[in-house]
Amino acid sequence: MAATTYPPGGTFLDTMKKSFVDVPIDAEKDNAIATTEFLEAAESLTTLFDVLGSVAFTPVKNDMLGNVKAISGAARFGELAGSGAQRAENEETYCDRGASAAEELSDSFRSAYTVTLKPHHSMFVKPIFSAAMSACPYRKDFYEKLGADREKVESELRVWLAALSKIIAILKGFLDRKEAKW
Repeated sequence: MAATTYPPGGTFLDTMKKSFVDVPIDAEKDNAIATTEFLEAAESLTTLFDVLGSVAFTPVKNDMLGNVKAISGAARFGELAGSGAQRAENEETYCDRGASAAEELSDSFRSAYTVTLKPHHSMFVKPIFSAAMSACPYRKDFYEKLGADREKVESELRVWLAALSKIIAILKGFLDRKEAKW
């Protein structure tokens, strides 16, 4: 895969069509998450797999895009609910957990995969994801791929991850409620 280039002073996050930071949350409607913007942000997130630089991530990216498409079809009514929320929460928790700065990406992603997506994958899919986890670059190399200014990359990632974490918390709260258990 070719190296990703950004405008001078730019980062990967500048190239995203939609960020989780831009996803409206309506506090007056029980923290309803705007479906269209959420799905655009989730789709934008999948371009991160291109930055990782290995074709081993193609099945992972395709799986996430497939889930985005499935949620899009099921959630045309405006807010995430039911199984769409569960799929979304699993995908986003996987990415959020993969951001742990204390360990290498392959270890972070492998741990995140084990607790979020692995239980939903067949015995045929699990080895594909395992191979992708082994293809993760070292954390320092990954940050370099996100932009030349590491401090700016880390600053932007903190804001992006805070927005993603807020959405995950809302989705988890929804899924824990009685009316979500059907």
